[in-house]
Amino acid sequence: MLDLQTLRVIWWLLLGILLIGFAVMDGFDLGAAMLLPFVGRNDTERRVIINTIGPVWEGNQVWLILGGGAIFAAWPALYAVSFSGFYLAMLLVLAALILRPVGFKFRSKMPGARWRANWDRALFVGGLVPTLVFGVAMGNLLEGVPFSFDSELRATYSFGLSDLLNPFALTCGLVSIAMLLTHGAVYLSVKTDGVVAQRAREISRLTAIAWFALFSVVGLWLWFGHFGFAITAGALPESPSDPLAKTAIAQSGAWFSNYSRWPMTRLVPAVGLMAPLLVALLANIRQRLLVFMISSLGIAGVIGSVGVSLFPFLLPSSSHPQSSLTVWDASSSERTLGIMLIAVIVLLPIVLAYTGWVFHVMRGPVTSAYIEANRETSY
Repeated sequence: MLDLQTLRVIWWLLLGILLIGFAVMDGFDLGAAMLLPFVGRNDTERRVIINTIGPVWEGNQVWLILGGGAIFAAWPALYAVSFSGFYLAMLLVLAALILRPVGFKFRSKMPGARWRANWDRALFVGGLVPTLVFGVAMGNLLEGVPFSFDSELRATYSFGLSDLLNPFALTCGLVSIAMLLTHGAVYLSVKTDGVVAQRAREISRLTAIAWFALFSVVGLWLWFGHFGFAITAGALPESPSDPLAKTAIAQSGAWFSNYSRWPMTRLVPAVGLMAPLLVALLANIRQRLLVFMISSLGIAGVIGSVGVSLFPFLLPSSSHPQSSLTVWDASSSERTLGIMLIAVIVLLPIVLAYTGWVFHVMRGPVTSAYIEANRETSY
């Protein structure tokens, strides 16, 4: 069996992979929904967009469930603090995500223009709200969240929903929106044709530039701002999980220390910066799948940058740094992590193979002619 330190690092990597998988797979669904009013100019064009994501969104959202399950089983303290502290934000995300399947199923059940326009707005909100909230959450991780533990590890929170919507976190939310708008536009340029694909290509260039600019702003904000936390004692890699068995301090610039300690990690934010520029430059090439892969790598670079910057922190506390949750003191037991790793080794390839098979079966563009020929059966 692997030792506890190795298992903790593996599960930190797996959590990152699952979050990236969700952002890449469900991200183009959210991005396409946000683009619905802008790329689709009439009812047929909007149905084209909806039918590119309608058959696959449920499978893509499995990555969100996997990520939540991984947090629950591998990082129970992180699950307890984040899902309780961010309760209202989670409810907002849940309400928005519920709009999507309802919108897909009911939008085309009636022919009225007002009926369909209202569901189009619901689908737009269902894409925008989760995208913004997830970005804001990443921003709050980098700032630190004001919470603390008592001697019995009962958490106390010193913030509300309005406190989470601070300028830095909202800027991170804008990064998330620009990133998934780009990803959704690239996806639509692959899965549609004609004027819909052309509009998607044009929008992808603009949103990719916005993605690059906003991600650069966040990086500079972190560099010149007073962000970061550091462990000064305790939190040993092999020690039992106990968030209070360490001391930690707020330390300006600490989020950049890992890039000096492991120079190869500098490639991660570099990918997050270069990918949107490449998407903008290659917006009109015919190899749209290549552009989609570049967009996916960019998403991995952005999320990976947050993970590398924070490591070994998972959820830093801005009010009581000692209460911060880290990779070394917030995990499940060695046996639990080992058994779960075996399950992942067995089941994750099955999920990947099934996902690949679904997209192979659903390959090819959705066209206006297809919608006109299947008005009663398509979304």
